[in-house]
Amino acid sequence: MIFKQYYLGCLAHASYLIGDEETQTAAIVDPQRDIDQYLKDAEDQKLKIQYVFLTHFHADFVAGHLELRDRVGAEICLGAKAQADFPFRSFKDGEKVEFGKVRLQVLETPGHTPEGISILVYDLKKSETTPHAVLTGDTLFIGDVGRPDLMASVGVSADELAGMLYDSLQNKLLPLPNETLVYPAHGAGSMCGKNLSTETFSTMETQRKYNYALQPMKKEEFIKIVTANQPEAPKYFSYDAKLNKSERATLEQVLKQELNPLPLDKVLRLMGRGAQVVDVRDPADFAGGHLVGSVNIGLGGKFATWAGTILSQKKSIVIIAEPGRESEAAMRLGRIGFDQVEGYLDQGMEALGHRSDLVGRTARITAQTVAEELQTVEPPLILDVRKEEEWKEKQIGHSVNIPVNRLEERLDEVTRDRQIVVHCASGYRSSIAASLLEKHGITNVMDLVGGIDAWEKAVEQPKSTAAAAS
Repeated sequence: MIFKQYYLGCLAHASYLIGDEETQTAAIVDPQRDIDQYLKDAEDQKLKIQYVFLTHFHADFVAGHLELRDRVGAEICLGAKAQADFPFRSFKDGEKVEFGKVRLQVLETPGHTPEGISILVYDLKKSETTPHAVLTGDTLFIGDVGRPDLMASVGVSADELAGMLYDSLQNKLLPLPNETLVYPAHGAGSMCGKNLSTETFSTMETQRKYNYALQPMKKEEFIKIVTANQPEAPKYFSYDAKLNKSERATLEQVLKQELNPLPLDKVLRLMGRGAQVVDVRDPADFAGGHLVGSVNIGLGGKFATWAGTILSQKKSIVIIAEPGRESEAAMRLGRIGFDQVEGYLDQGMEALGHRSDLVGRTARITAQTVAEELQTVEPPLILDVRKEEEWKEKQIGHSVNIPVNRLEERLDEVTRDRQIVVHCASGYRSSIAASLLEKHGITNVMDLVGGIDAWEKAVEQPKSTAAAAS
């Protein structure tokens, strides 16, 4: 048996290839939309990808099932409760597919979603009775379980799904052997749970011991625990979940239409008609000079998640990038189904060389200078754009907290008559926030370089050292 995990860090997403050397057959589970890596590995191993499984209709990314179907003829396989616009093979609980020394057996494990499944992977060369691994999708994570609240807006309550999740864990997954390996669809950083581990696989024995949601408890207690304190889901989640059920254009088709170099005057006309201009360069480069009205979401961070949070899927998009990185930006937008890219600014920022009137700059300020400014007669307002729980844990002075994902709807709370220092943890989100403020005409903004992390190192720690010395 050939078994490989693929881990996409920016979306904290894991997908899998399971192959059999004897029959030269393979299955892909929960693929990302850009599928070249699966095709290359299959070719290298002389495998034909015959099946593509989705453990559920993912909300945080668009899966590559249609891409694999259209490129290599893979049969799409879903759980029995799934409903989709495209043809697929339906698997009930216990049903299986075998090829050579590989057996894949479906367990219906609703809870994160109603149609959720897990997949037992048997290496028949080693054992016909003990599964080598279980691919748990978003039912069971390492250290956590799937959140049950994402379907609440489509007719199934969080409590109902949490009850299903309890039954799935108790009746389907917890009875598995200790040595069975656990491979989930997401890891730390995913919004599909609240306590995911940085580990990308585990064993049932370890999860039984250390996963808080698998400890002995009654269903009512479980429901209360797993529905509490879930992070706010990005607004694009429901959009992606619908896309994953739909017949749609493949990523290859989309990128052929999107990768158009646009002259500056065309970009300006598109902006005039409401297009969103996203500058994907690093925050420091954006601050040094950018097209007025553009929004900075850097490729160096969790680009897809923040693009899906800040941008609208209903408006067209123009990309500004360092020359050579335009296709990467379009592809990463395509991973979350944002297929409405009109093109990219030809020559990037060099296109504005003769139009200084269109170039904006964002002031940046160091932590030490902020500390000095806070002691003056007219100190700046500190605007903290982290999540509320982060702000409550630690903050700079008497700061105001408006999470960046809520900033545009709460602009009336932002003062325009004093200097504003905006910050997050390290500087990624604050650059997004500063660009949004400037887009809406609030220009009295400075971005704290390095965020609160830099503040603690430059201001708080020296204070602690001095106090200890005295």
